[in-house]
Amino acid sequence: MKLSERSQKVNASMTLALSAKAGQMKAEGHDVVSFGAGEPDFNTPEHIAEAGKEAIDKGYTNYTPAAGTKDLKKAVQKKFKEDNNLDYDLDQIIVSNGAKHSLFNTFQTILNPGDEVIIAQPYWVSYPETVKLGGGVPVYVEAEEKNDFKMKLSDIKDAVTEKTKAIIINSPNNPTGCVYNREELQAIADLAVEEDFFVVSDEIYEELIYGDAEHISIASLGEEIKERTIVINGMSKAYAMTGWRIGFAAGPKKLVEIMSNIQSHATSNPNSIAQYASKVGLNGSKEVTKKMLKAFKERRNYMVEKINEISDLSCKKPEGAFYVMMNIEKLIGKKYEGKKIEGSMSFADILLGESKVAVIPGKAFGNDKFVRLSYATSLDDIKRGLKRIKDFVNKVK
Repeated sequence: MKLSERSQKVNASMTLALSAKAGQMKAEGHDVVSFGAGEPDFNTPEHIAEAGKEAIDKGYTNYTPAAGTKDLKKAVQKKFKEDNNLDYDLDQIIVSNGAKHSLFNTFQTILNPGDEVIIAQPYWVSYPETVKLGGGVPVYVEAEEKNDFKMKLSDIKDAVTEKTKAIIINSPNNPTGCVYNREELQAIADLAVEEDFFVVSDEIYEELIYGDAEHISIASLGEEIKERTIVINGMSKAYAMTGWRIGFAAGPKKLVEIMSNIQSHATSNPNSIAQYASKVGLNGSKEVTKKMLKAFKERRNYMVEKINEISDLSCKKPEGAFYVMMNIEKLIGKKYEGKKIEGSMSFADILLGESKVAVIPGKAFGNDKFVRLSYATSLDDIKRGLKRIKDFVNKVK
């Protein structure tokens, strides 16, 4: 029997595969330092965890409306107004099973077969796959390191065709940590309005910004672009709630209505207990987020400094999120004890096997000259891991 051709075009996640391999090695007793984590290494704040327990004790364990509870949507509405200067009615907001689910719903809603979605390369691994699952075609625009991994407007214009349905903006960015400024976002907004395509604005790392960089939601730059923008956010990163699986999206009323219909048949409501806890999180203090940010900044500074001290390696200092893209181009073609480094995959594989350090190959993100390191791990592990990387690179000839 013939299986779904569309589903067979979806690639497995390289990040999960390598993380699983590193986890297996740890389980076997190996001292592995992993830089693969895509989640904060902090516990969910106590007051949010207690709210989850309270929800169970009070019996909030039944079905909720498919698009989320009214109380949580009100908290999301308040968050958009206070943090992003965005006004949305409750029927313009949907709560889903994580931000990834919000993205999936978005592409199921806006795409017809053959519609094109512009994606910056390097990209988060799930962007192309969720576009494919929606019947769309990913169109890649190279975001070069020399341009701080940001797409140039001229390159975006060159990628626009009559089939262009949307562009994805992820700022702060995974995997590069870049943050688009107001001028850059305004130029993209003007183009989207002029050419009449959607902007899918993934703002999940909004709270994790360092230095003078500023998070700006592209939807806040005027009514015309707001009408064409779907804003994606959630609880995972800023509140250390990855396992709770609560994301949310806001956009045009008709679009959100269709997203809600899709969700009602696909998953029904997000977890009722997690929704209750998320409401408390959004309405409460951000002190824990500030503490995380302080720790991430210290780790980022150390990691960037040490990488740039290693011969044949380099990296840019990210402005947001908790990742560094390490340039390994000078090592490609060389050998480690007879094993040739042909690209990011072989670099990551040899490094894990020989030095017990896990990094994510840049090939997973569409650029084979880099590997991604997460600094969402302890400073002690970062120090140990980078020393191992330095010793490894010193043996590459």
